Amino acid sequence: MTLKMETMAVVQCKPYADAPTPQSRTRRSFLLGAAGGMATLAGAGWIPSADSAAAAEAADTAYPQFAYIGCFSSERRDARGKGISVYRIDPGGAWTLLQTLATVPNPQFIAFDRQKRFLYSVHGDGTEVSSYAIDKASGHIRFLNKQPTNGNNSTHLTPDPSNRYIVIGNGPGVAVFPINADGSLAPFTDMVPAPGEVGPHRNQSGAGPHPHYVSFDPSGRYLVAPDRGTDRVLIYRLDQSTGKLAANEPAFARTRRGAGPRHLAFHPSKPLAYVCDELDSTVTAYAWDSERGELKAIQVIPTVPDTFMGNNSPAEIEVAPSGNFIYVSNRGHNSIVTLSIDPASGRLAPIAWEPTQGRTPRFFTLDPAGRQLYAANLESHNIVAFAVDQATGKLTPTGRIVETGSPSCIIFARA
Repeated sequence: MTLKMETMAVVQCKPYADAPTPQSRTRRSFLLGAAGGMATLAGAGWIPSADSAAAAEAADTAYPQFAYIGCFSSERRDARGKGISVYRIDPGGAWTLLQTLATVPNPQFIAFDRQKRFLYSVHGDGTEVSSYAIDKASGHIRFLNKQPTNGNNSTHLTPDPSNRYIVIGNGPGVAVFPINADGSLAPFTDMVPAPGEVGPHRNQSGAGPHPHYVSFDPSGRYLVAPDRGTDRVLIYRLDQSTGKLAANEPAFARTRRGAGPRHLAFHPSKPLAYVCDELDSTVTAYAWDSERGELKAIQVIPTVPDTFMGNNSPAEIEVAPSGNFIYVSNRGHNSIVTLSIDPASGRLAPIAWEPTQGRTPRFFTLDPAGRQLYAANLESHNIVAFAVDQATGKLTPTGRIVETGSPSCIIFARA
């Protein structure tokens, strides 16, 4: 694994001194932890603290960050990754590789617990979920244990609002794992097969019920799970005393036939949710009723230009911290599309498509301040950094490229 910096970027591959370890709150943990005090319910929606958000952004830009990167590693996927790597990102933007840990193959999605003391991973083509302890001073991780998932090809995971459980999505359903006091995982307390008939893409690889993403809504009361195989966004409630899942009423929202819902992003301040649909290259906008736990579709919009005639499948979706823009990655078109969000209606409109300078952007993420976007090009084996224009939402390449084999996921913590 090498680190490549271009266009005024400075290569830094030297040891570093131990750094202070104040706690950090990333955009992802802000969304996941809204129920913990960053937001309060207001009717059908919720209102974050502008002062808190501004203070968090200022703090995040003043400190270095740790970046944790999951990379595919199996020969079946023609992968070149080696597991989970840890980088230090200095305030000027330079990345320094600190550690690569190869334990369980294909860590295709990783997540922190809510206190960022531990890291958890699900594994592509595998049947296990694994846990790691984080050393706050060095950023290094240490393998703790793994548990069988009673499923296959687990694709996503998230901590529950109480930080007592890790919830994962896999084929054929959703599973819940208690977190032990030392951060290791206990055997699952529940594994709920996804209901519904398989969609029309029966011959697609991995066809069948497969919740591809799991996330709690900002109120913390509902778990949503887009199921690519059944064209549904499943909605559950989690009993935090027992670790058992129960279907909500309504239990799901239907997508268009053959849409293949993949990932979902809630708006940070409005009762809205957006789903990227993998199989028909669209984004569906939903109104979100946080009292009933109900999604109602209000718009479907393509993720690629109408002049593009090739094959494509969206992969990742994020809402900017400002709530003004949405970003979606296109595998095939090999771009990140910026969509504007109408502040009154929540409807979307395309702004621009920015090439990711690589092939198959399976994942991307915004940095904690929302000023940099990192596109992980799976088949080009690199991560490309873009500056985010806060006024227009448009992306501009910075010239900074991190070369790493088959990157699949990136998460951040403050050093």
